[in-house]
Amino acid sequence: MTAVAPAAAGMIDGPAGADLNKASGSAWLAVAAGTIGSFMAMLDISIVNAALPTIQGEIGASASEGTWVATSYLVAEIVVIPLAAWFERMLGLRRFLLIAAVLFTLFSVICGTAESLGVMIIGRVGQGFTGGAMIPTAMSIIAMRLPPAQQPIGTAIFGATVLLGPVLGPLVGGWLTETFSWHYAFFLNVPICAVLIILLIFGLPGGRMNLGELLEADWAGVAGLALGLGGLTVLLEEGHREHWFESSYIVKLAFVSAAGFLLLAWGQFRARRPVIKLALLGNRAFAAVMLLSLVVGVILYGVSYVVPQFVAAIAGYNALQAGQIILLSGLPALVFLPLLPVAVKFIDLRLAIGSGLLLMALGCYLVTDLTAASSGRDFVASQLIIGSGQVMAMMFLNQAAISTVSPTEAGDASGLFNAARNLGGSIGLAVLATLQDKNSTVHRWEIHSVLSSTDPQVQKSIEQSAAGNGGGPDGLSAAYRAVDAMIQRDALVMAFNDNFFVLALMCTAVLPLVFLLRPLPKNFEMAMH
Repeated sequence: MTAVAPAAAGMIDGPAGADLNKASGSAWLAVAAGTIGSFMAMLDISIVNAALPTIQGEIGASASEGTWVATSYLVAEIVVIPLAAWFERMLGLRRFLLIAAVLFTLFSVICGTAESLGVMIIGRVGQGFTGGAMIPTAMSIIAMRLPPAQQPIGTAIFGATVLLGPVLGPLVGGWLTETFSWHYAFFLNVPICAVLIILLIFGLPGGRMNLGELLEADWAGVAGLALGLGGLTVLLEEGHREHWFESSYIVKLAFVSAAGFLLLAWGQFRARRPVIKLALLGNRAFAAVMLLSLVVGVILYGVSYVVPQFVAAIAGYNALQAGQIILLSGLPALVFLPLLPVAVKFIDLRLAIGSGLLLMALGCYLVTDLTAASSGRDFVASQLIIGSGQVMAMMFLNQAAISTVSPTEAGDASGLFNAARNLGGSIGLAVLATLQDKNSTVHRWEIHSVLSSTDPQVQKSIEQSAAGNGGGPDGLSAAYRAVDAMIQRDALVMAFNDNFFVLALMCTAVLPLVFLLRPLPKNFEMAMH
């Protein structure tokens, strides 16, 4: 989301007499810097997914330990996003982003040269903190450096990073791993960060530090945010593997998260300026935007999780092939995003967001009848439809958020808005992984219950399979294993279908929230002044 900050007018620079409706060259350099930083941060969420099995083998991590390579980044990013506005006030925007870019480069090199799980996790946590800081600040740059008439263009450019980053991650990571080595999934950030630093130096003016923020900071809120969001994210990521509250580890995480949120709430009443302004959630329209962003995050990350799982487990696709299927959902963004600056003037945002949710629901529903013979071709139409829905929903949600908060609240609203999307991703992955495991087991025993060993067709199939495996007790045992393997595969397919149905249901369930949103003012550009 973007909104014009109070200082925005002073930041939109240009020579005397210049058209204030057109941004200067340095302003567009700043927007490019923000876009590149945000894109890197979004890309690195999923770029390791395709290379994870290879990374695990080389750093000596088990499958369960290896998941922390992805989880640690996401946890750190979700924690830092709402804190970005505070860091920006304290350090100044350019200084803060330069520090983040340099440290992101350093942590990327640490990840690329890691030889143990501990070093890799340190690097990924560092990447998450520094990369996550560049997501909401990209929107601050758009608000401060672009005139109101051109801010929809900046929003469209930023939107491309949000939508394309997660879908390009598996493809880029898979290609680099297959062609070169998994190390390059991290070293790729080094030259990009070098360009980013140059753009920041020339595109953003310097600013003063305000270290007084350290003395007046809402430290209870900072600690609460880290413990609350961090604990909740880890709980969601690890809950499935640990069998949820059967594990004392998950119970402890729940207490840590609850204590963190209590600290955060305490800071809202005690601090002169809370680290994040939760009072914004009292605004009914902004609360609706937050919930809708949460659901869009579930779909964005959920589909990117379920589709590769299906084509790998059922169709036998490798990481690169799976990434190509995911990429399809990013293609509509390339078509629709350039049209956004015009569309926002003529299309009611409530209609656009509602249509986006319906398209995502339709795309998910189209793949609720998959079979064991399904392949990537069966996802082409659904991925394009889901991608179209994501563009409409997310981009117009940005505009909806603009109309729900005042310019002075833009930084806090930006942090909450972006954190909601990423938190939605964590919730979605946790729910989908749990449902997949539970439903595949349920469906397996349902299939077993309807297959009778006395059924002539079942007996004939087992006898033929046993004969093909050499006959005798060993052949019969092999035949039964083959039948069970087919049942497990069919049960897994049915579980995937359940997941897509749940995603479709979530999109339709939140549709009524659209009516709580406020339409953009007719004279939108003037309103943004």
